[in-house]
Amino acid sequence: MEVELKLCLKSAASHKQLISLLSQFHTKTLRQHNLFFDTSTSFLSSQRTVLRLRRDTRCVLCLKSKPSLVNGVSRVEEDEEELDPVVAKECIENPSKLFEIESRVVRRVREEFGVGSEVGLVCLGGFENLRQVYEWNSLILEVDETKYDFGNNYEVECESSDPEGVKKLLEGFLNENGIEFEYSQMTKFAVFRAGKLP
Repeated sequence: MEVELKLCLKSAASHKQLISLLSQFHTKTLRQHNLFFDTSTSFLSSQRTVLRLRRDTRCVLCLKSKPSLVNGVSRVEEDEEELDPVVAKECIENPSKLFEIESRVVRRVREEFGVGSEVGLVCLGGFENLRQVYEWNSLILEVDETKYDFGNNYEVECESSDPEGVKKLLEGFLNENGIEFEYSQMTKFAVFRAGKLP
């Protein structure tokens, strides 16, 4: 179970101000390309499940199920594994190739959801995410600028076993510095599928 605090920054100006304030704590920048797969009838989505391939410095296939996002705290069952970049590229070009690779994640798609090569998968498309990572107050903060075809969204994420404690600390910091935010109401995938910013 992945548990994260997710706060939506209200503007590009708020995003810029936050990354400026955190600059001394910056550890890395990731340019993430996220692509999603489902059946042509959106069966996985109907089961509250997402199959994502993310490419940045690695290629990671991820299965996320049963998401919950309440008051900025996200809980989701997550299973991920790294793929060879050449194999990942082949799977993007031809999603049926996913069923030809040795993959724990794909095996779960087949066994738990009954989606195999006979049903098939299609690539739904996706979005890019520019992630700035910071080590701040013993926390790993991920500040995202997500670029959809229909606009940009800004978010702060922090994975923690104590999301309420992190929320209190981070909200205090944002409020002290006049950075406008609100609790994230939708996952990035849900925004992508809605086709409009929240």
